[in-house]
Amino acid sequence: MPGLGTPVADLRSRLKSLECRACGAEVDFRHPVGVCPACGHALLARYDLADLDGRAWEREVAARPPTLWRYRELLPLQRSENVVTLGEGLSPLLPLAEAEAAPGVRLLLKDDGGLPTGSFKARGMSVAVSRARELGLKELFVPSAGNAGVALAAYGARGGLPVRVYLPEQTPEPMKEGCRSYGARVVELPGTLREVGAAARNAERDSGAFDLSTLREPYRAEGKKTMGLEIFEQCGRAGLPDAIVYPTGGGTGLIGMYRAFEELRSLGLLDRAPRLYAVQSEGCAPVVRALRDGTPGIAPWEEPRSIAPGLLVPAPFAGERILEAIRGSRGGGTTVSDRAVVDAMERLARRHGISVSPEGAAPYAALGALLREGAIRSGETVLLYNTGSGLPFSPAALRRAVGAPAG
Repeated sequence: MPGLGTPVADLRSRLKSLECRACGAEVDFRHPVGVCPACGHALLARYDLADLDGRAWEREVAARPPTLWRYRELLPLQRSENVVTLGEGLSPLLPLAEAEAAPGVRLLLKDDGGLPTGSFKARGMSVAVSRARELGLKELFVPSAGNAGVALAAYGARGGLPVRVYLPEQTPEPMKEGCRSYGARVVELPGTLREVGAAARNAERDSGAFDLSTLREPYRAEGKKTMGLEIFEQCGRAGLPDAIVYPTGGGTGLIGMYRAFEELRSLGLLDRAPRLYAVQSEGCAPVVRALRDGTPGIAPWEEPRSIAPGLLVPAPFAGERILEAIRGSRGGGTTVSDRAVVDAMERLARRHGISVSPEGAAPYAALGALLREGAIRSGETVLLYNTGSGLPFSPAALRRAVGAPAG
């Protein structure tokens, strides 16, 4: 497949099992599976890294083609002919000028807005669709706030698999049309992603199609893991940021990055991992509320609202794993207003020349709060994660939506 370089029969994946951290069950990865068959919680891939020479692997990776498949030993694909790729991976890491809200903090921005289909969802869908193809699945569906649906539509088309995408009615029109342009069937439904997801699973119960919802299958998280692997490779051990600030809806990126750093630690390549911080909308902040309340799980958010579609996730699945990643990294979370998000979008575009989605603007908007709360400090290096392009969004329309004057 394009992007892998010279095809090889064996990708040398170290995948050994799928594990449920909730009940401890181990599941055979050789067959299609969604959630844990024993308890219904999320399954995560586990790799045998005992005899992998970390330093030698690091050197080998550096010489490979610039896609996320350069990390093939830590990904679940077994054979190269099953890889479905559009050249995703190794998005740029951009320095930003000091922000007025965070004096003395050195800022970097990891920009996934230029990935295929315009968002970080390309990472997870490339890996998940590749595994679906390898496992012989015939049809796929996903409930989505927008970006995941566009990505699945594209990768499904690339891999020759029919796709159905279930979207909230308020999803931006360019995302709906993006899904349709790749040949996916789009079903629009009322409500937030929570209601749309429940309706989608009910509609597809007897269809035979496989559910690629966030963390309801094991492999999208493996694609998101490459976010952390790239940050490590691009920064080097000595240059890793002190903290990563991440816009959080479903939370798979936090889980993926945390797993990446843990695997790098197992390989002897990492001593200190960045702290992970979740940023959510003031109108939909179930993860941040759980962090502040010290609860072991995440309760659904009542009456959710946000101008950022990807942050409008009132009840993220596998909340325990999201909290585990944040707490295990010694991180935390904060919230931002819709108006601050729109201001941050315009500031990043006009001052730095970077197009960011509302979700991607949230980390920049959160800098002042994180500094005031002592989460980040002057003298530290902080990486902001932009998860998607701002091109599908109208800044003027967003300003009207939050009642702000034209910028």
